Amino acid sequence: MRQNMYVKMALVLALVSPVGIVTAHAEEAAPTATPAPAAAPAEAPRPVEGGAAIAEHMTVGMDYTLTVDGAVIDTSTGRKPLEYVQGSGQIIPGLERQLVGLHVGDEREVTVSPEEGYGAVNPAAVSQVSKTQLPKDVTPEVGMMLQGTTAEGRPFRATIREVHPDGSVTVDMNHPLAGKTLHFKIKIVSVNVSL
Repeated sequence: MRQNMYVKMALVLALVSPVGIVTAHAEEAAPTATPAPAAAPAEAPRPVEGGAAIAEHMTVGMDYTLTVDGAVIDTSTGRKPLEYVQGSGQIIPGLERQLVGLHVGDEREVTVSPEEGYGAVNPAAVSQVSKTQLPKDVTPEVGMMLQGTTAEGRPFRATIREVHPDGSVTVDMNHPLAGKTLHFKIKIVSVNVSL
């Protein structure tokens, strides 16, 4: 099934959308539900004496499971804990805000509204793209993810929502989790001073 496949588009799309004209490149890439952590700091974080609470500029490690509409869509189970720097915007605002004050060993269930997660669904981010604007070697399917770069150099992802009889497609450039309430089960595994 190709629903989970991302296709980086291989041409310039003359697409009127919230991100303007986009360019893209052909290759596959794996999707992720949570933002990737930023590069590791130049020096390793220093453990906090006495089990301090999560505060600005601390490097936090956490195990998590993300559930949306009753289905688990991402988890750190079987992987290293997610590591981020508190207050740096590396994770969604609604989750980051609710972690302030937690300590190593704390476990919580955290609910994040769409407004504090990936935003509300923006109808202007849905548009039709002609068949000629798609890579020739791609057979579009509903649910297929397209990935590319805007004229300003910002990456984007779009999901094919409909394939029309003329070969054109309706694409949705909203984040796949836009408009969704996010339910996290988290456990804090480390809190360190960022250097």
